[in-house]
Amino acid sequence: MALIPTTILTGFLGAGKTTLLNRILQEDHGMRIAVIENEFGQENIDNDILVQDSNEHIIEMNNGCICCTVRGDLIVGLTELARKRDAGLLAFDRVVIETTGLANPGPVAQTFFVDEEVGSHYMLDAIITVVDARHAMKQLDEYEEAQRQVGFADKLLLSKTDLVSEEDVATLTRRLMRINPRAPIAKVDFGRAPLAEVLDIRGFNLNEKLELDPDFLATETAHVHDHDKAHDHADVHADVHGHDHAHAHEHSDACATDCGHVDHHHAQHSDDIAAFVFKSTQPFDSAKLDEFLGGLVQVYGPRMLRYKGVLLMQGAERKVVFQGVHQLMGSDLGAKWGENEVRGSKMVFIGKNLPKDIFIRGLEQCLV
Repeated sequence: MALIPTTILTGFLGAGKTTLLNRILQEDHGMRIAVIENEFGQENIDNDILVQDSNEHIIEMNNGCICCTVRGDLIVGLTELARKRDAGLLAFDRVVIETTGLANPGPVAQTFFVDEEVGSHYMLDAIITVVDARHAMKQLDEYEEAQRQVGFADKLLLSKTDLVSEEDVATLTRRLMRINPRAPIAKVDFGRAPLAEVLDIRGFNLNEKLELDPDFLATETAHVHDHDKAHDHADVHADVHGHDHAHAHEHSDACATDCGHVDHHHAQHSDDIAAFVFKSTQPFDSAKLDEFLGGLVQVYGPRMLRYKGVLLMQGAERKVVFQGVHQLMGSDLGAKWGENEVRGSKMVFIGKNLPKDIFIRGLEQCLV
């Protein structure tokens, strides 16, 4: 039986996750979706908003969807849903899991890799993060959870853009791209996002999507700069708009000259969560790379939110695709290198205060 595609929906308090879920549960879209409210407290407020009758653990909606509240152990909840589906007691084709507004999505994502029973029934499709355009800048300044939610995302949905200026949206977009350059950004209006923006993203599925997105690393440059400082923990290894920013005091800032002027007020924002990139046309020595990456995960795993890449290995005619969440790292064989294709490796790391210089230099030493 095919694996059940699952989407993790996250976002800070008030971002609009419940509005989007309410639409999924009530709109006549023809899909049979199980929506899981992953609550850890004793009271489930969102369930009272989503459905009026909260006495049942599982509530079937009139459009074929079901709403399920899971308090505590998500593995138990997912396993129980799969058991009822296999027994013909429930009918659904995919799952959407909503995390609480203050949740770190990492442990939820890890659920799909650490439990054999869950892994035999479910396939993690993507992590979708809803971002409140009106309050996100302040939330990113004050709450690490907000930064983590952006850093984990395979796709970002901007809500409440009608409440702010286009310039504010552009400023926020630049900041989100610095934190997570690999996640596409789309606007949503009162939860009315096309479901294609939420489902079947295939951000996590190695076997189904072995190539990186065409715009992967579009905000990054192809070379390593020597001006990086150890304390520049939030500096993206990138020229976001195609020119250098080698000033030490700009460690959390990218260029703000899209509209021909410098955006002075956003220079104060320093994000602990940030991304950097490694690219090379030299092949990797597989033994050296395995040892180095294993060491990185052991030491920095809790701070490594997401990492992903396509690798050129010595003597290999196929690409190697790798990705990970925290300490969980995996790889898979990709497509064959094209006859006229430029061969090379490209990797992106998103994490909290990661020592970019150690990562880059270590990876360079793993090259043949």
